[in-house]
Amino acid sequence: MNLISAGTSSPGILPELYSTKRDGLTIANCDSEPVQTPGCVQAHGALLVLRLSDLRILQASENAAAIFGQSAQQLLGQQIGTVIGAEGQRRLRNLLDQESTDCTPIYLLTLPDKCSSSNGKAALDVSVHTVDGVAVLEFEATCHTLEPKPDYYALVKTTLAKLQTSSSLQQFCDVVVNDIRALTGLDRVMVYKFHDDGHGEVLAESRRADIPSWLGLHYPAEDIPKPARAIFTKTWIRPVSDVAGPLAELVPLANPDTLKPLNMTYCVLRGVSIMYTEYLRNMGVTAALTMAIRRNDKLWGLIACHHYEGPQHIPQHIRAACEFLAQIVSLQQQATEEKEYLAYRLKIEGAHQVLLAVAARDGGLAGLINGTQSLLNGIDAGGAALYYLDRWWCIGNTPTDDQLTELGEWLTVTMLPSCPRPLYATDRLAQEYPPAARFADVGSGLLAVPVSANRRDLMLWFRPETIQTVNWGGNPHDKPTVLGPNGPRLTPRHSFELFTESVLQQSLPWRLVEIDAAAGLRFLVAELVAGQSGQRTVLHADLARSNEDLDAFVYIASHDLKEPLRGIYRYAHQLRDDFASMIDDESRRKLDGLVRLSVRMDGLLDSMLHFSRVGGTDLLIEEVNLNESLADALDSLGSRTIDDKNAVTVPRQLPTVQCDRIRCRQILVNLLSNGLKYSDVASRHVEVGYIGADEIHARPGCPSDMQGQAIYYVADNGIGIQAKHYNHIFKLFKRLHGHDGYGGGSGAGLTIVRKLVEQHGGQVWVDSLAGQGSTFYFTLPGRASVIQ
Repeated sequence: MNLISAGTSSPGILPELYSTKRDGLTIANCDSEPVQTPGCVQAHGALLVLRLSDLRILQASENAAAIFGQSAQQLLGQQIGTVIGAEGQRRLRNLLDQESTDCTPIYLLTLPDKCSSSNGKAALDVSVHTVDGVAVLEFEATCHTLEPKPDYYALVKTTLAKLQTSSSLQQFCDVVVNDIRALTGLDRVMVYKFHDDGHGEVLAESRRADIPSWLGLHYPAEDIPKPARAIFTKTWIRPVSDVAGPLAELVPLANPDTLKPLNMTYCVLRGVSIMYTEYLRNMGVTAALTMAIRRNDKLWGLIACHHYEGPQHIPQHIRAACEFLAQIVSLQQQATEEKEYLAYRLKIEGAHQVLLAVAARDGGLAGLINGTQSLLNGIDAGGAALYYLDRWWCIGNTPTDDQLTELGEWLTVTMLPSCPRPLYATDRLAQEYPPAARFADVGSGLLAVPVSANRRDLMLWFRPETIQTVNWGGNPHDKPTVLGPNGPRLTPRHSFELFTESVLQQSLPWRLVEIDAAAGLRFLVAELVAGQSGQRTVLHADLARSNEDLDAFVYIASHDLKEPLRGIYRYAHQLRDDFASMIDDESRRKLDGLVRLSVRMDGLLDSMLHFSRVGGTDLLIEEVNLNESLADALDSLGSRTIDDKNAVTVPRQLPTVQCDRIRCRQILVNLLSNGLKYSDVASRHVEVGYIGADEIHARPGCPSDMQGQAIYYVADNGIGIQAKHYNHIFKLFKRLHGHDGYGGGSGAGLTIVRKLVEQHGGQVWVDSLAGQGSTFYFTLPGRASVIQ
């Protein structure tokens, strides 16, 4: 037979008929089996198909004689009253006319045993539903007796109360398995969840004490084929009373009115696939009951119940209670997961609000990485990186800057443009981006969102490789086959012994709440950046006006103040020289002081003019060889650096860096001048060097937001500085010594250094001990390249 067409057909083409009883062994692939039209029923019950218009029997299961005392052939064409009596037929007609029975089995009546209706022996429960224009009646042994029954309503109500108060998904699933096992009396009940790749995992289990636990085991997707999963999106419950029980075929296989097979999706007695019964027998199962757990009309998982001590018939009223519970579990499971989701989301959003407040206060995004609060305080990750202001800011365990740059290029050019939303998340980065294998230990998982509209600025969270040990119920790669009537056919696995498999280059998966939180943070950060951009426009206008005022002040200081000062100096000098013989010593000392103060004030004005002009023009950023800048600086200092008492050393070649060449030389001139000037030893020594961004090296006093950058330094063996003066020395016109001490000076040199460094986006700081020399450190955030 043609298995492709079994169970489906094109208009005008009659489908080929299939019977699990006759054709089940011809199936080569589970996904091709027409499980909705098996043409058979489980033989512990019987099935009749009726024409809706006259309630005449169109099809009957071949075991009719054993159930009703009349063969299937004898029943065909007769009205249903022949089986259920005239009163039963009247009730059936009223039910079909008044109730919605389409694809919904409903209890109709209990039919006494014709052979012994008076002695209280087994009777038949009858249920009915309609599908594709016919009525389907199912008959199975009743459990209705005179003995008192449990209050199933109270049992279900108690279970519902426990489900509603569950604080976690695990607690919720434990309630499900324990209460359903108590309700059914079966040996094992499991909650079985489907993962994104289709394989299943046992999340919760209630079992007999003498059978082994399957809790935590994983099962390959093929163990529950696609057609079976599809049925569970339409029906809630699937009983198999006797795994080894016989099947009874429908007579005839096709509806004589339509010539089509019966759609048995909603039949409780639907015949069981031979592949499925083999699978259950291989596990030692003798009876089974399976219920669906759905979420938004998709199959989330199953409640799988197994029995090991022979056949076990689950009567209609217990199945009804189980079906009702399955629907409640499906609704409540979503609420429980959402409760966990909400608690975690509130925690993440609280942390993100704190971050945004810091960023708004600081006027930039660097606060998202630095300080006590960072991107790692919200979303659970091993490291985070932010690309902002044309550089990487990192915290925790992340790839190197070079690796981040390559990854960022791949994200912005290749990956993010193809994503349906501006976000990318994976727990197997190396599968999609092979270079990530080099940093799998810190970045097997990646959650990435762009910050700016051009997608160049990025926020990244990394999760490390988690070498996971997955415990499978049998080898998932084992696909045994046997010889069938039409050649080799796939059979279920025979071994369910524990099979352990290690998974490499994979992190813990990102949860939906984390992905949503990253998307939300992106939106808020983008708003903040846009707001700051508007504020910067206003500030730039204010700054332009301030600069104009400063230019006017500079002009006044250089002309209106310096001209009178020169006159004061000239007249004081003339008085001292021309009237030397006419003034006493006291007057001469005062005139000398006036001359000296005039010279000092002129120097202060020169320093102030120089400081005001620092930053007056834009930086000219280019690739600068710092070795050349140092040579220029030494030339500027002249003879102070070339005599026998002064030495400037460079332990290794300095790198090239993106900076302003002239301002960088000025930084070095001022720091070298200070190092040579403030010394009381005979042989003065200054060392100029750097610490690479990736080098393991002490960084005394380094600000937290400068970690991970190249650091440059100028160290001397001079007089040193006490810690209490560290901030004082960078203030304008502040000197720690007398005006004439150590060669004099205005006290503007280090202030100018700080302003020049900050213009580049860096910072400068000092580490020193009084009497033991000082080391001035500074950063230039442009990427440093080592000269080979």
